[in-house]
Amino acid sequence: GMAGADLANIVNEAALLAVRRNKERVGMAEFEEAVERVVAGLEKKNRLMNSEEREIVAYHEMGHAIVARALPGTDPVKKISIIPRGIAALGYTLQVPTEDRFLMKKTELLNKIATLLGGRVAEEIVFEDISTGAHNDLARATDIARSMVKEYGMSEKLGKVYFSREKRQQFLPMAPEGAQEYSESTAEIIDDEVKQIIDEQYERSRRLLSDNREILENGANKLLAEEKLEAEELEALMASVRHKPEEA
Repeated sequence: GMAGADLANIVNEAALLAVRRNKERVGMAEFEEAVERVVAGLEKKNRLMNSEEREIVAYHEMGHAIVARALPGTDPVKKISIIPRGIAALGYTLQVPTEDRFLMKKTELLNKIATLLGGRVAEEIVFEDISTGAHNDLARATDIARSMVKEYGMSEKLGKVYFSREKRQQFLPMAPEGAQEYSESTAEIIDDEVKQIIDEQYERSRRLLSDNREILENGANKLLAEEKLEAEELEALMASVRHKPEEA
């Protein structure tokens, strides 16, 4: 699931960690920490959140984890944490693919969008308010939805048409820089279709988290106490997650 450069970075980072820890061999612990560093950045334990922020982040990350656990075809959750990492992440949910993938089905893309929106939904359910913490999730979910509509022919209204701009052949006139190669009315339909996908998956995520409110509460409280939860702990917490197939 990673590019060759990312894999090289992970191997190098794991080797450096082993040296710093005076180990003769690179172990699984070093590789796991290296994956987190490459995917989410370095831990920033000096970036202190107040108690309210920690609680919001804990529910946010559990929201992602529960939706991912409930929906088929999503990458399994390896770890969740409320320790800030990288430039801006206050917490993160680490999902690791079980195999290399070259294609994704429409249902899998929708499940991915629902999982991305799970953090924002959890905040809204528990606190009856929303924060700025979901900005990256919203950007990624919107990018996927827009690609489904414009590039993958997955819109019922627009059908099997590719709408993203392409370079014309050299003998054909180029459109002005920034110009669209489709009408304003088509652009409006694209925006409406993207919004509909996001709205539908948001409501789907809301139903899942409302049905599993107790697991959301228990998981967030455990995360607040321990700051990190590994795959085994998460599986024990979420073993009874309820999912209604007809909502997929």
